[in-house]
Amino acid sequence: MGSLSDNNTNPSLVLEKVQSLKFQDRPIPQLQSPYDVLVAVKFTGICGSDVHYWQRGSIGPFVVEQPVVLGHESSGIVTQIGSKVSTLKIGDRVALEPGIPCRRCTLCKAGTYNLCPDIAFAATPPYDGTLAKYYCLPEDLCYRLPDTVSLEEGALVEPLSVAVHLARQGAVNPRSSVVVFGAGPVGLLCCAVARAFGAPKVVAVDIQRGRLEFAHVFAATGTFLPAADSQSLENADALRRENGLGLGADVVIDASGAEASIHTGIHVLRPGGTYVQGGMGRDEVRFPITAACTKELKVKGSFRYASGDYQLAIQLIASGAVRARDLITGVVKFEDAERAFEDVKAGKGIKTLIAGVED
Repeated sequence: MGSLSDNNTNPSLVLEKVQSLKFQDRPIPQLQSPYDVLVAVKFTGICGSDVHYWQRGSIGPFVVEQPVVLGHESSGIVTQIGSKVSTLKIGDRVALEPGIPCRRCTLCKAGTYNLCPDIAFAATPPYDGTLAKYYCLPEDLCYRLPDTVSLEEGALVEPLSVAVHLARQGAVNPRSSVVVFGAGPVGLLCCAVARAFGAPKVVAVDIQRGRLEFAHVFAATGTFLPAADSQSLENADALRRENGLGLGADVVIDASGAEASIHTGIHVLRPGGTYVQGGMGRDEVRFPITAACTKELKVKGSFRYASGDYQLAIQLIASGAVRARDLITGVVKFEDAERAFEDVKAGKGIKTLIAGVED
């Protein structure tokens, strides 16, 4: 690999094969359209999906069959713009929305471009991700950061947008009682977004007491630690009772993907409540369908983010409604990226950022 400080190369962190990360020099991306911009990546967060690809080589139908650059939670500085770019200039600090939809299909035209079957999403095989010195995107997928939002916070706009989309799928509002399963980065951000949307009661659920303690300080109004030796119905009853949820929660958001959480979430909802699935665990799980039917629950999926989610995420950080920076527990140098992956795999900290390649 070339020197990490060489301005004429594009050092990249490549998943060469399962459990094998390598630094490689890749070509500097070329603008493919007059509407494209080139961004010098400054910070990238490590996502659970990155770790999953690294350790297992696939997520559902997406399989690592050739070397791929990881990373998709990034911010950076615009270094080159296409001839028709009108909303950005060289030197602008931006958050990167890392999925390029086709823009032509019915789903894209409806604003649900996250469901586009031809979307090219960073670090989802076969598309390279953002853990490189430079990355190229269309200008409308690069969002200028307000002066009050740091580049470190800019790298958290991506997971925050996931949380915004989850909360919007659940129609969270100032009358909602919300239960969030999973107090990892996305679950914590779901708690914060629910509070920002006005929800007066937001309960975080996790099997790790330390995460629940952080959730309570960060955004949740209440917490619940499930009993390992209890059934889902019993845990749901205890959750309702301990947090004053009456007939049940208005909205449940699952950011864990754990089957036990799915069961408890369905049972803790009030009749007519809304269940939103965001966490991805096993491809198939058992599901309490009778409870969902007899309570006439609204059951929804949530996938990434769509129209307006990124803009709202940036506004929430800029206004102080979501203290995204509180999730950052470490920043490592680019050359120490593999160590950062090991730390995330071991469950250390909440959100680890990898700094961009130094000039």
